[in-house]
Amino acid sequence: MQARPLPLAAFATAALGPVALIGLGAGFGGLWLWSAFLYMAVLTLLLDQLIPLTPGRTEDAEFPAANALLVAAGLGALVLLPLATWAIAGPSALTSLERVLLFLATGFWLGQVAHPAAHELIHRPNRWLFRLGAAVYAWLLFGQHASAHRLVHHARVASRDDPNTARPGESFYRFAPRAWIGSFREGLLAETARRKGHSGPHPYALYLGISALALTLAALIAGLPGLLTWTALALHAQSQILLSDYVQHYGLTRARRADGKLEPVGPAHSWNTAHWFTSAMMLNAPRHSDHHVHPARAFPALDLPPATEAPRLPWPLPLACALALAPRTWRRAIGPHLAQWRNTRPADAPPDTPA
Repeated sequence: MQARPLPLAAFATAALGPVALIGLGAGFGGLWLWSAFLYMAVLTLLLDQLIPLTPGRTEDAEFPAANALLVAAGLGALVLLPLATWAIAGPSALTSLERVLLFLATGFWLGQVAHPAAHELIHRPNRWLFRLGAAVYAWLLFGQHASAHRLVHHARVASRDDPNTARPGESFYRFAPRAWIGSFREGLLAETARRKGHSGPHPYALYLGISALALTLAALIAGLPGLLTWTALALHAQSQILLSDYVQHYGLTRARRADGKLEPVGPAHSWNTAHWFTSAMMLNAPRHSDHHVHPARAFPALDLPPATEAPRLPWPLPLACALALAPRTWRRAIGPHLAQWRNTRPADAPPDTPA
């Protein structure tokens, strides 16, 4: 039976539903906060397992509305961070347990929904959409991602030249600092090279300025506790961004051709998942191969390559990221799938070789 596309309303409900729950939870606590936490931590995985569905791609006519959804998610992130900071570190009526639940639910949403939305925005040709995506990353104290992802990761993915590609056997805890520092440095070098002969502020100056503004706002909201809370939420979100990078390219490499250049990026260089609800909530980010092959393609149109053409994880992406937090468990779990993929890559694709 041919897969049918998910309506854009499904993406909107899955991605923005938690924002309403988190906002109500920040104000009223109780059931609203439990609902927000359980939505992000439990419900998404249950729906993926209970309703086996692999939707198709959405038609072009829905793209304008798709941009509106991205803007809503981006603006939601800009509002949610100060609101959560006030409710967690400020004079809200929440109990200690409720503040912990709010911290976890907000951090999960920022890393699993706001990040995919910002990621889509920085790939849009419209400069205002790009600026909103970059502002979200800078709000999360991770502004360099807006440059490094486009200029470094997409060009060097699945090679040792890419700081955001995890090597076989590398633990997440070794990968994360290498990726954070490497992407900051390589993104800075790439932006500086692009700006030769151009006037105006350097993008990194803008990222750092927005991050400084964010931390100033945090201090105004709740003093030192507010500053620490904002930073902790940002680090929570950043860890999930890095976990996604770690999982989605783990152990995959592009071959070098006889002329020393890397083979073109193809479906074989990213892990994908076919789970419907987390894909809807994460705006099709788990369809990662198609995004790397067609970076400008809007998220509703991303396709899921057949498992014979692109490696596919058996777990939803958030669950795979959770497994990656336990290095031995992750290596035992992913090892057979990586070995199987290496043995069954399409005949016209070069075998994995160190890059």
